Amino acid sequence: MYAILDIESTGGKFNEEGITEIAIYKFDGEKVVDQFISLVNPERPIQEFVVKLTGITNKMLRTAPKFYEVAKRIVEITEGCIVVAHNASFDYRILGTEFNRLGYKFERKTICTVELSQKLLPKQPSHSLGKLVRSLGIPVADRHRANGDAMATVALFKVLLAKDLQKEIVSTFVKDLNIKLNTKLHQIVSDLPTKTGVYYFYNEAGDIIYIGKSNNIKKRVNQHFTSNANKAKAIQKDIDRVTFEITGSEMIALLLENEEIKRHKPKYNKALKRNIFTHALYPITDDYGYIHLKLLKADGRKKHITTFSSKDSGKNFLRRISEQHGLCEKYTGIYTGKGNCFKYDLKDCAGACKGEESYEEYNTRIREIIDKYSLREKNTLIIDRGRTVDEKSLVLIENSIFKGYAFFKLNHQISSRSILDAILVPMHDNRDAQHIIQTQLRKNRKLKFREIPN
Repeated sequence: MYAILDIESTGGKFNEEGITEIAIYKFDGEKVVDQFISLVNPERPIQEFVVKLTGITNKMLRTAPKFYEVAKRIVEITEGCIVVAHNASFDYRILGTEFNRLGYKFERKTICTVELSQKLLPKQPSHSLGKLVRSLGIPVADRHRANGDAMATVALFKVLLAKDLQKEIVSTFVKDLNIKLNTKLHQIVSDLPTKTGVYYFYNEAGDIIYIGKSNNIKKRVNQHFTSNANKAKAIQKDIDRVTFEITGSEMIALLLENEEIKRHKPKYNKALKRNIFTHALYPITDDYGYIHLKLLKADGRKKHITTFSSKDSGKNFLRRISEQHGLCEKYTGIYTGKGNCFKYDLKDCAGACKGEESYEEYNTRIREIIDKYSLREKNTLIIDRGRTVDEKSLVLIENSIFKGYAFFKLNHQISSRSILDAILVPMHDNRDAQHIIQTQLRKNRKLKFREIPN
């Protein structure tokens, strides 16, 4: 749990400043679950340059609550949380100074999004909050006011969490804070969402021991905890806590699971998701110029159209596209008899197998299938649902290579290549990732495509 905050102060001599405004958003890694926003009477004058910067005047604060009146609420909303701020040393020092005046020792672990962005977004020309969020396409309202800056920091922190491929932020949370969920399995399950995403099982030492994906995280984790299988029982004894990453998109959840298992190699993910497909569809041109679609065992040396996890799923796909595109069943391998295909006798085949339909006409439909389901020569953004109703996700395919994914709320976030590169979570292109994308292209008819911006 994180307490993402921003503080405006009076300015003045070091450790003599007072708080004029504070905004705190309690963030569970997925969404804001609580918030506190208030002006504060600092009981001392505001420096003139601060008034010009923030617009907060001494007159505005005369009737605002004094710090001791809001101190209890600040303690409560930050309890058990890591304090996150942009230039956290400043905000944490000011907050600590105010509590010291009350004789209370305020102690929390902190994360600085300046330092984090310098590490995870090293190519950004500036790491000041305003310039950084603008470069990421994140809108900022009420700049230099606590609420506006805190909201921008929440959005920035979401980007940084996604960029944290080594899970260093979560590891810090697990190990340094030593905050444990109730290790009773039913309590762990009760804290989980029912959304699509990836979940991580940790042992007491903070090591990732299992990674999974589900369209309903709570339901799937509960199945792990109620199963009597040997592997499930071993996990039940070893597990100490669960974290998760909501994706909204099933395709991104599958891609993230594939990437994370290969990166972290958890001990209970023995298979490492290798060879998750067995068959592939290949285009083969005959001596007369007709392109046949052949379902064969996957061969990495040959260029395929799409891949399948089983021979049966490949056959089902061939039957479906044969109906949709009016293909000759002899040229798709569905009909294996001699002479013309069975559909020709039913007048459902235009007669490619009899030479009555030219190879140019027939191949036009085949190429439509290749273009739709293959990643060959693809340069596109695949747009899917996001983590919330006002968000979308994207997968970047460039020169047929899977580059990574990102989440965005506003179209202008993907109208510029520089912004796209900044928000993109880079991932490795491999056969398993390509299979996942190709499978989703077949399954998910709601996927949309956009050109890659310049």
